[in-house]
Amino acid sequence: MQLPDLPIRAALPELLATLGSTNCAVLQAPPGAGKTTLVPLALLNAPWMPPTGRIIVLEPRRLAARAAAARMAQLLGEPVGQTVGYRVRLESRISAKTRIEVATEVILTRMLQDDPALEGVAAVLFDEFHERSVQADLGLALALDAQAVLRPDLRILIMSATLEAERLGTWLEAPVVRSAGLQHPVSTHYLPPSRVAAAGNRPTERLTALVPTAIREALAQHELGDVLVFLPGLADQRRVAERLAGTLLPTVDVHVLHGELPAEQQDAALRPAPAGRRKIVLATSIAETSLTIEGVRVVIDGGYARVPHFEPRTGLSTLQTVPVSQAAADQRRGRAGRLGPGTCVRLWTEAEHADRPAHLPPEILTADLSSLALELALWGTYDPAALRWLDAPPAPALAQARDLLVRLGAILPPGPPTPHGRALAGLGLVPRLGHLVLRGKEAGHGSTACALAALLTERDLLRPADSTPAPPDLRLRLEALMTGRAPLPGLVPDSGALHRVREAAAVLQNRADVPHSTIEPDTAGLLAALAYPDRLAQRETPERVRLVTGQRALLPAEHFSQEAVFFAVAHLDGNANAPRAVLAAPLDRAELEQHFPELITNTEEVRWDEAAERVAARRLRRLGALTLSDQPLSQPDPATVEEALLHGLRRQGIARLPWTDEAQHLRERLAFLHHLNPAEWSDMSDAALILHLSEWLGPFLTGVRSIAEVNRLDLSEALLSWLPGGWSQRQELDRLAPSHVVVPTGSRIRINYADSAAPALAVRLQEVFGLLDTPRVAGGQIPLTMHLLSPGHRPVQVTRDLRSFWAAGYFEVRKDMRGRYPKHYWPDDPLEAEPMRGTRRQNGLK
Repeated sequence: MQLPDLPIRAALPELLATLGSTNCAVLQAPPGAGKTTLVPLALLNAPWMPPTGRIIVLEPRRLAARAAAARMAQLLGEPVGQTVGYRVRLESRISAKTRIEVATEVILTRMLQDDPALEGVAAVLFDEFHERSVQADLGLALALDAQAVLRPDLRILIMSATLEAERLGTWLEAPVVRSAGLQHPVSTHYLPPSRVAAAGNRPTERLTALVPTAIREALAQHELGDVLVFLPGLADQRRVAERLAGTLLPTVDVHVLHGELPAEQQDAALRPAPAGRRKIVLATSIAETSLTIEGVRVVIDGGYARVPHFEPRTGLSTLQTVPVSQAAADQRRGRAGRLGPGTCVRLWTEAEHADRPAHLPPEILTADLSSLALELALWGTYDPAALRWLDAPPAPALAQARDLLVRLGAILPPGPPTPHGRALAGLGLVPRLGHLVLRGKEAGHGSTACALAALLTERDLLRPADSTPAPPDLRLRLEALMTGRAPLPGLVPDSGALHRVREAAAVLQNRADVPHSTIEPDTAGLLAALAYPDRLAQRETPERVRLVTGQRALLPAEHFSQEAVFFAVAHLDGNANAPRAVLAAPLDRAELEQHFPELITNTEEVRWDEAAERVAARRLRRLGALTLSDQPLSQPDPATVEEALLHGLRRQGIARLPWTDEAQHLRERLAFLHHLNPAEWSDMSDAALILHLSEWLGPFLTGVRSIAEVNRLDLSEALLSWLPGGWSQRQELDRLAPSHVVVPTGSRIRINYADSAAPALAVRLQEVFGLLDTPRVAGGQIPLTMHLLSPGHRPVQVTRDLRSFWAAGYFEVRKDMRGRYPKHYWPDDPLEAEPMRGTRRQNGLK
């Protein structure tokens, strides 16, 4: 066999020699070097390779695995399934003659769990390891463990297209072999800021506005070569294809490329365009590495990718559209230079590119780790630190994954797997969906459970005729699967997806030993709830539901009947702070009661109702944050009622209490004494009264539940009862801070203590004739601030020295007031005059 003249050939002698002397190595080779297809073929003839030894080549995606196997078989002049075969989910092309087996990464985990020694396997090659999927990290950790304990002769080769190979080599203490790449010059173009700004900030808006125009411009400016367009998801591919329809020359074909396409459509996208024609390939991130798309000379990069993100704080996994890293953008750019000089158009500005991260974090740091946690339990490793990780799984996410597995009955709290957990792993599904299949079978809905699990592992099989999102109701998908027709006008079933889901469901029925029966769409809610008990939800508003965790999610009621109150949410999109339920189905209260009794609690809730301004006491039956029943509680615990009422009063604030004029005056007198002697008299500030509310007001709240009842309380008595000295301190209050002063006319006038530093007395001037000295409080320590009033009750003098006023100031006041109030008495000698309340005539004077 003559290997093609690709750059990797120059590195093969060094690589073969390295693996001849060590059992672990790293190969760094840029895209286009030929590592994926030539390295496995070269290793078949290595001196250390047994005559029947097999090589496992791991690819991150099914499409890449199929393409790599097909290319190697073509080089050997054989059909796939002879010397070279592949194994991916739901599809296998291998035979007894197969020595190179290309598989997705999850296949290696299953092989190791079934046979930790990997008998008959001479080498495991991790291709495109720089993509760093969870399964790649897990598979490498288990393979290294098996190599160290059982198979020191097992060769492990990690192949990466990025410069992170150096880090891998240092971490593994393994030699690094480098290869040159086959890369022609690629000119890179960014968009001007004005054009990007006009397209908007949201990914959907930006891509819809920019991509179709960029494609048409590329076709017009470049007469040769095909165009590869990177878009984050299938919906974006559909929108762009719709906007291109009818705007291109008849000689231009539009293909989409993603992992769920039927094989023939994938192959059509990868093949070169026929003579005289050009093609546009709308691809997801799947086309960044591994695959060779022949004929591409122009790359248009939308700049986004869809990535899973797990939020330990909420327990939610969502798909997020994020800007690609600089490293991923370079990988995409390189696709334009495989055949000759090419062009890359980046639909963002050069300044935006500089702000993008060099690399996105590996999936193990951001994804749901429930599958990894189950595999570790099956491996017998309860402490992940016992294995070697390039990046260790985060403790919070791993702990949350284990909690989920315990709730599903897959592992015991100490860590070992249960028989149910082993059965889950054998289905080849994530733990949630495996649990759905097995528990659905036990409930008598096995066929529907397998169909639903298959649905949830594939992309949505329903799409609307326009670009709006499909309704979230899972029952519609089961109906389409059952009939093959659209369940509602305006929806279009994807025939390829229907075929894949039916095929996957049949495989699951066989694995789980489920007899065939009719699909029951109305059981979708219950079955989804078995898989996602942490995503049970209750209708809260017409647009929103409340999840069992307390989190809110968008789920418009228009898609369901008015009677639908409880839901199981199977898929969330958006971000953890504002998720959107993309797939959900209703279920009734009886199903929750029957299937989730261990999650249901009966509680008595006594709380402050802000709207009603009263304490509400209810007997509640709850499933997490969901309320199954709510009944009034006639005799709640008095202490709990008081605490709830105090909580409400604190929220309302001190000013909301019924401060009568008398109670406020008492509070000011006490505040005056606190100002004089803080050690003996309590603080009367708002903050202090709130802090000690239970001490001074609590004893008066027996039997009280509402603000209306609080308004009938006597706050004066409450404050006086709080005095630690009892009756004697009340007497001291009256002595030191009397409420009133009796003036010479006999009038009893209230002292104003609003200013704790300067209590005041407002009195008409005529009523204090004959009063030589200023009245005092605090045992004679503090003179009152005298506000001397005219007969019309307007201040004419403010003084704290009445004696000085009589001696001098009075005569100035008398001169002014005598003209204004001639009917009132203005004596020459105020100290000898008779005090009076009214006019001269009223007091018998002329």
